[in-house]
Amino acid sequence: MINTAPQVSRARALAAFLVGCTFFVYAFVHRVAPSVMTEDLMRDFAVGGSALGVLSAMYFYAYVALQIPVGMLIDRFGPRRLMSGALLVCACASLGMANSETLVAASISRFLIGGSVAFAFVGTLTLLTFWFDSHRFATYAGILQSAGMLGAMLGQAPLRIAVEALAWRGATTMLAAVGFTLAILAYALIPRRPTKDHSTATQENKGAGVGSILKQRRNWLCALVGFGMAAPMLGFAALWAVPWLSTVHGFDQTRSAGIASTVFLGWLAGAPVCGWISDLIGRRIPVLFAGSLLSLAAFVAILFVDNVSATVLTILFFLNGLGGCTMVICFSVMREYNASNNTAASLGMLNTLVVGSGAVTQPLIGWLLDSRWSETLVDGVRIYTAGNYLAAFQVLILANVMAIVCSLLLKETYCRVIDD
Repeated sequence: MINTAPQVSRARALAAFLVGCTFFVYAFVHRVAPSVMTEDLMRDFAVGGSALGVLSAMYFYAYVALQIPVGMLIDRFGPRRLMSGALLVCACASLGMANSETLVAASISRFLIGGSVAFAFVGTLTLLTFWFDSHRFATYAGILQSAGMLGAMLGQAPLRIAVEALAWRGATTMLAAVGFTLAILAYALIPRRPTKDHSTATQENKGAGVGSILKQRRNWLCALVGFGMAAPMLGFAALWAVPWLSTVHGFDQTRSAGIASTVFLGWLAGAPVCGWISDLIGRRIPVLFAGSLLSLAAFVAILFVDNVSATVLTILFFLNGLGGCTMVICFSVMREYNASNNTAASLGMLNTLVVGSGAVTQPLIGWLLDSRWSETLVDGVRIYTAGNYLAAFQVLILANVMAIVCSLLLKETYCRVIDD
């Protein structure tokens, strides 16, 4: 199943993939952490929804800006030193976040966290190209995506429990300790890249390759599908679902976090399955189209169906994640659209828009909420109405519709690299 270089055993390749998956778990815990700290952060820094959205989105600004450069760096130097060094930076930035006394200091730390964990997903996908069979790429990419969703779930109710026990600063310090440990493991267990790989291409060819990647219409269509399908998860579940559930449905913070986390459970359960199905049937587009439809239907039901129980909401959140998780197929499509010597760079371009959905929608929703705010405060925290939330969340519906349309415009790859 695993195609290893002669100097790398099957066990070592699996260990490297496990470390990469764990790094992505860690990245997602950081990604969604503000969703269970909203009131604490707004109170400590005396800010409203717009400022909180920007603080949370600082992670995404750095992450998005670095995706193509990260891909080029990994194509050039390999993932071992870059991933372990990035984890070390993330741990230090987490300590900085935990000790921030001002919103500016917290924002800088959050920015550094986002920039450092930008190496997790593309780096681990690159490990797959080195030591795993190419015809199983979508399956393993689905497993990696599930690992991220496990991190998102850990960043909801479990992290909220840690916040209640240690306060948000103590919980963030705990995350820093995890980062230092993972940095050591990454350097110890990730092998050096194979001697003969696509990083041997010249820098000139790489630059030309990145330029050609950005000029391809089909690459942008694929990236827009990823943007639209990730938006409900990153713009809603990763930040605004918990306060929405508390305000509109009256659940406490921990219960709300538990319900919101079922979006990530849907992604976790579905990503490896949809990758396996796509590999099995030899098609990409039908899986993407069906998933985008399911994601939209479930999200619309969440917002517009009144008087629903916690159980029904939990099911709808799960179905939204189950549909959205098919976004992982976009990474297989992008790999099959582009030449092997630019694999990491093309994946970075796609991930720029996928994670960019959070960078755009989180602060945009915060701004829309503040624009309709009635100036109601409870214990120093701004309170938004159900109508405020409903109006703000329309941008996520539009993003999902865009994903459906773009998925129909994609060229089918039939699970193989295409040259035309």
